[in-house]
Amino acid sequence: MAKLYIVPTPIGNLGDITYRAIEVLKNVAMILAEDTRVTKKLLHHYDISTPLRSYHQHNEHKIINELVSKIQMGDQMAIVSDAGTPGISDPGFLLVRKCKENGIDIECLPGATALIPAIINSGIPSDRFYFEGFLPQKKGRKSRVETLLNFDKTVVLYESTHRILKLLKEVKEVAPSRQISVSRELTKKFEENVQGTAQQLLLHFETNSTKGEFVVVIQGNKA
Repeated sequence: MAKLYIVPTPIGNLGDITYRAIEVLKNVAMILAEDTRVTKKLLHHYDISTPLRSYHQHNEHKIINELVSKIQMGDQMAIVSDAGTPGISDPGFLLVRKCKENGIDIECLPGATALIPAIINSGIPSDRFYFEGFLPQKKGRKSRVETLLNFDKTVVLYESTHRILKLLKEVKEVAPSRQISVSRELTKKFEENVQGTAQQLLLHFETNSTKGEFVVVIQGNKA
């Protein structure tokens, strides 16, 4: 049967993968990987020898029709990202849409994603939240931050090591008393979860490590 599997992979700790994910990765004809070097480490850890093919934002438009044709011919495939669930701030959406347009079954396995543990750990209300993903790096960034800080629900962002201080300064300018939680390197050896105002967090990260991947949870506007 023609089928594409969406397979979440650990966001850090290699133990955070399901039995079913391992079974799927062992039995499909091919695994589409964002960075084959990263995925090879995971496959080696679990003794998985399935062939890999590179699939990322720079080549997905070029090879998507070829992949769909192969799946239609009976080659069941799985797509993984470097960490977490494909399609959530990672490649995957275009292939899923193309497969659906061609009547191909999609099976998405549940599993790791950084935003959920970051929200739960924050202590900030999680009954209603808005997930933004990554902010624009330049054009429109400031206005987007201002818009998000007006939301009355919790806002969740992904941010890079190079821009975390910039984000905290931007929040400080607009909402200096807003409670924020910053999670760094979730599930990894140096995991860190810090809460406070933008100013308090700036003081912390200006004197401590800003290496790694960040999830930022911002309290909604109560005004």
